[in-house]
Amino acid sequence: MQATMRTMKPRVLVTSNDVPSAGIDLLRTKCDVTIIQAKVSTRDDVLQALAGHDAVFLASHHNVNSEFLDVAGPTLKVVSTMSAGYDHLDVPEIKRRGIKVGHTPMVLSGAVAEVAVLLTLNAARRTHEGRLKLEQAAVEHGSQWLLGQDLRGSTVGIVGLGSIGQAIVKRLKGFDVDRFIYTGHSRKKAGDELGAHFVSLDELLEQSDFVIVAVPLSNETMGLFNGDTFGKMKKTAVFVNIGRGKVVNTDALVKALRNKTIFAAGLDVTDPEPLPPDHELLKLPNAVIIPHLGSATVKTRRDMSTTAAQNILNGLEGKPLVYEL
Repeated sequence: MQATMRTMKPRVLVTSNDVPSAGIDLLRTKCDVTIIQAKVSTRDDVLQALAGHDAVFLASHHNVNSEFLDVAGPTLKVVSTMSAGYDHLDVPEIKRRGIKVGHTPMVLSGAVAEVAVLLTLNAARRTHEGRLKLEQAAVEHGSQWLLGQDLRGSTVGIVGLGSIGQAIVKRLKGFDVDRFIYTGHSRKKAGDELGAHFVSLDELLEQSDFVIVAVPLSNETMGLFNGDTFGKMKKTAVFVNIGRGKVVNTDALVKALRNKTIFAAGLDVTDPEPLPPDHELLKLPNAVIIPHLGSATVKTRRDMSTTAAQNILNGLEGKPLVYEL
């Protein structure tokens, strides 16, 4: 009888052996778990293992499209990605097939917001450029040397006032920012509560001393920041992107930084990602760049793991997912 009961457990495929154990342990309480033995699995790895599973736990951005779903077959009931972003998921097609699909927003908002603050301060205060000067033995001591921009008394513009954008505003309030403005589809109650003012994108670009991008990638946001957009910003403006790399036209950003169209940039996400070591962006002293570390804290990744797992358990039991798309 025990052997029969075991075979009746739902089968869950986890696409990496690098997932924090908390999520795996949670899945194992009710499911048979198959883990692909690779830190970063290939698409072929996933497609070969996929058939016959009731749910898939996506540890990285595998493209879930018609091909993926055809291979998975009729047993697939839930797809859950360990990420807030979901541009790798064909959500309409997944849902058309009656499959539930979830992600892990909210639990990573604080960590990503911290990285936004980190990049904002580093770009504004020219820390990367200062480090280069140290390495070149080119440190000067004049009172006008390597001057940066103040957050104090500034206008900060947030492009996309979702949970991450809101968390950024909350963290920057302690820096005596004069005014927060934001743009998006519509005015938000959360914006009113934070004392942030809703404006058009053009108004935000023209008024902001700091432009912080916190939007997901979509057809609407793809390439949103380009030569035209950067040209509308202040020459003293600091540009920060913690959304998605493809929201920015990289060539246009390189040109804007090199020509001093804008003051500096802080980037957690890039296009391409990762940047090749000889990329032009990495040669610019006024670009502070880190390799997509927004949610990379021990606690946040553990929380993402358990949320993705709980999405699956809820979906398999016919309950609403924690965060359903």
